[in-house]
Amino acid sequence: MKILLALLVSLIAFSCNYHSYYIVRHAEKEAAGANMSGDVSLTTEGKDRAQKVLGLMQGKKLEAVYSTNTIRTKSTVEPTADYFHLPIKVYGPRPDSAFIAELKKYKGNVLVVGHSTTVDDIVNALTGENKLKDLDDSQYNRLFVVTMRGKKVSYKERKIIPGLNQF
Repeated sequence: MKILLALLVSLIAFSCNYHSYYIVRHAEKEAAGANMSGDVSLTTEGKDRAQKVLGLMQGKKLEAVYSTNTIRTKSTVEPTADYFHLPIKVYGPRPDSAFIAELKKYKGNVLVVGHSTTVDDIVNALTGENKLKDLDDSQYNRLFVVTMRGKKVSYKERKIIPGLNQF
């Protein structure tokens, strides 16, 4: 009986031993004007999408949130960071191997906000496969989830649908 109980406890502990990386592109951004830099704010639609990301993350018990050092990425992750009382950790413009190694040290859930040309790099590095290519410049409505369960890695992609705060 003790052996059966120990086995059951081990199975429950193993099945609960997983964490996920939630990777999104920054939300919709303003167009850069003639005298503006490329570091622009979110549009009204983008601010709404940032709230949708927060809605999706509620209940996920995030351990960390990451953003590049741009207004649009920080503005996308800020509502979620505020909700979880987490600092926004900034990573370089390109997700290099040191950044991926830093992510892999976490044993809890992490949200990463990137760009149309970097979201694929993050997902591909975490999964160890070439699952994605650069996102289309108009594509803002995707949530990529990479889950680590022991050494097993799974991947799924979801749409961020207005009015729906689950997936």
